[in-house]
Amino acid sequence: MDCGTTYVFPENCDVIVTLIACFTLQQKWTPVADFTHHAHTASLSAVAVNSRFVVTGSKDETIHIYDMKKKVDHGALVHHNGTITCLKFYGNRHLISGAEDGVICVWDAKKWECLKSIKAHKGHVTFLSIHPSGKLALSVGTDKTLRTWNLVEGRSAFIKNIKQNAHIVEWSPRGEKYVVVMLNKIDIYQLDTASVSGTITNEKRISSVTFLSESVLAVAGDEEVVRFFDCDSLMCLCEFKAHDNRIKDMFSFEIPEHHVIVTASSDGFVKMWKLKQNKKVPPSLLCEVKTNARLTCLGVWLDRVTDTKESLPPAAEPSVSKEESKIKEEAGNIVQEEERESKANTKKCGLTDDSNKPTKGNSLVSTKKRKMVEMLEKKKKKKKI
Repeated sequence: MDCGTTYVFPENCDVIVTLIACFTLQQKWTPVADFTHHAHTASLSAVAVNSRFVVTGSKDETIHIYDMKKKVDHGALVHHNGTITCLKFYGNRHLISGAEDGVICVWDAKKWECLKSIKAHKGHVTFLSIHPSGKLALSVGTDKTLRTWNLVEGRSAFIKNIKQNAHIVEWSPRGEKYVVVMLNKIDIYQLDTASVSGTITNEKRISSVTFLSESVLAVAGDEEVVRFFDCDSLMCLCEFKAHDNRIKDMFSFEIPEHHVIVTASSDGFVKMWKLKQNKKVPPSLLCEVKTNARLTCLGVWLDRVTDTKESLPPAAEPSVSKEESKIKEEAGNIVQEEERESKANTKKCGLTDDSNKPTKGNSLVSTKKRKMVEMLEKKKKKKKI
């Protein structure tokens, strides 16, 4: 029996983080409950995974950390004021978080300290995505803007006004394109032209997208169906019924002999599907598990060799690689498009080092300490009343 993967999915109703370990035996996948922890005092809203840790964000404004090797709660991060809306790891050294306070934080995932705090949006930060190179990041918010962050130079690169509030932004695997999701529509942008090359329309509101390849996008939303779209022709390649209720989140990954897509739904099921080489053919079900909960988000932890991407690129140096030059040149084309607005906002929205400022939490806070603080605050409120 060989260990396959471990699936992490937060449950909304009981505010629990549950790990499901999947094992393969003669090509049959069997899910087994592996680790359960009462994580937050409110429902979970985001999850991210690297080779060692799983982090969860919640409406209780905290980020919890779990050591997957030891299967223990590693503590909590308390910096944001508002619901944690998005969490993204880049390699094993950095975590980036966004919240309803409009702030994006860059965390050291070794010391668990807040390295940078960015006032990114005038409204909520709804989603963020890091370019595969680690040199650029995209974010969208409730201020109807799409913002690009130059992670090499540590500043705002450009701001683009969009017609509606977007709730998802995602880079393609090679970073040659990215998608912006607004309700039931997906705008596909090409990095080299910084313009929309096409629009995909889904039947209902979209809740999750994941790239299966550079040109094939899986789309799920407020319905039971998952659809595969070709980003070039904009045609629907196939669709299949995955659940009995709306699908909240998806994740895809590759292991030897398998390309897998995982889906989580409000019906309480987590399902794992084996993708066919021909994406016009619907995938086959590998296994499923019923959690008896209304799921909100999903992450996948693979127990395998450490990720080679250790950290974000260092600050710009005199010697510039061809890849960096290309990215800067392409980003420059976008900057020209929004040059006036970008200049007006660069200083205000640029990366700033808050390490010397008294913040809500620049370091790891233990679970016991956080609970003690919460109890003291409740006692103070009762005395005032």
